[in-house]
Amino acid sequence: MSAAAKTSPPREFAFTGADFERVRRLIHAHAGIALTDAKQDMVYSRLARRLRACGDKTFAEYLARLERGDEREWETFVNSLTTNLTAFFREAHHFEQLALHLKRIGARRPIRIWCNAASTGEEPYSIAMTAAEAFNGFDIPVSILASDLDTHVLEHARKGAYAPERVDKLSRERVARFFLREGGAEAGALRVRPELQKLLSFARINLLDARWPVEGPLDAIFCRNVMIYFDKATQHAILKRFAPLLREDGLLFAGHSENFLHAQDLFRPLGRTVYARADCPA
Repeated sequence: MSAAAKTSPPREFAFTGADFERVRRLIHAHAGIALTDAKQDMVYSRLARRLRACGDKTFAEYLARLERGDEREWETFVNSLTTNLTAFFREAHHFEQLALHLKRIGARRPIRIWCNAASTGEEPYSIAMTAAEAFNGFDIPVSILASDLDTHVLEHARKGAYAPERVDKLSRERVARFFLREGGAEAGALRVRPELQKLLSFARINLLDARWPVEGPLDAIFCRNVMIYFDKATQHAILKRFAPLLREDGLLFAGHSENFLHAQDLFRPLGRTVYARADCPA
């Protein structure tokens, strides 16, 4: 029998099409995430762990737990179904454009940036490093709000400690300038310098919430590799809320596989996945 013809091992829990549809409805209503059919195996593997942890025997039992309003499990449910792929200076051209933008603004006023997919912190700390380099120091007029839906990765970001392999693509100069080597129980880990860390504040934010604890005007919004989880209508609704938060010359950074052509009434492209408000002069 060929490998292709072999049957998959039996699953610990039955997982029907109806169970998957129920998961899809719940995560879309709560977090705006639109799961495709291709995500069915991923959903099973991640939520099966939750069934074991909760002592539920079926997906119906587990999903009923959520529908009864178990707030603590809702948080874990959402954390389980979000993906947190990140790296320092991922999509490097964005940070080059951000540096130019910061230099144009200069030190004449406070600069505010929102990174709303902070994950484990590599992205907002890359923003902070870019700012420190642009102004050649740490005592700078820049504040960065780093938010995420997943509370677990956000706690990692707050700590700012990384295994050596997480920073191995950074230059020696950046590592020396922006990190300290840990001792004790975390020997070998690299921790973000407190001078850099003070530029950041952290908050859990669900982009579907009716209100965001975010104050404008903002000079830049990083919303990278987030919109791919939302359908077009949800994307447009979120972008409509971003626009008034941005200054007239503010920048919106998107992920490499995202485009906002369906929201040309709100944003116009400036280059590779960088956007400006459509209602402001070029």
